[in-house]
Amino acid sequence: MRRISILTPLTLAVMLGAAMLNGCGYALVGRASNIPEDIKKIYVQPLENATARSQVEQILTRAISDELLTRRRYETVNSAAESDAVLSGTVLSFTVRPVTFDPDGLATSFEIMISADMKFQRRPTGDEEAETLWSNSRYSFRQDYPLEEAETAYFDRENIAIESTSKDFARTLVTDLLEGF
Repeated sequence: MRRISILTPLTLAVMLGAAMLNGCGYALVGRASNIPEDIKKIYVQPLENATARSQVEQILTRAISDELLTRRRYETVNSAAESDAVLSGTVLSFTVRPVTFDPDGLATSFEIMISADMKFQRRPTGDEEAETLWSNSRYSFRQDYPLEEAETAYFDRENIAIESTSKDFARTLVTDLLEGF
């Protein structure tokens, strides 16, 4: 007598779901990359500053380079001529505004907003034009920056806030670049 196996609805649903997800391009967050495999060396061109805030472009450029170094697949180089691709951009706006206050009316946290025009291009060889691999002309980043109670006595905490926020900006930007968002 031949035995016929009947699949339970749960087993069938799991198999169907696995088949649908297989090959759909899903990957673990932080593991996918839309950057071509031949891109190994990246030059982070110093960002341009179109804001009234001095040095914000220098701090962000350094943070982006540092973040790329944490991604072991890529090497940052000192010139476009040494690179396979160039990451460039302009900081369009940088604003800091208070969002919460203590009972005396002093700000206890700020919202930092950064907008940039970013472009990642394959370095051209010969007479060809640079191929744009990723771009976002209105890349936006927002983050709340709380002040510790001891810090409220100081007048300018903006540089510390920029340094702190730049790391998160760079992490988000590089993730978006690599994963194609």
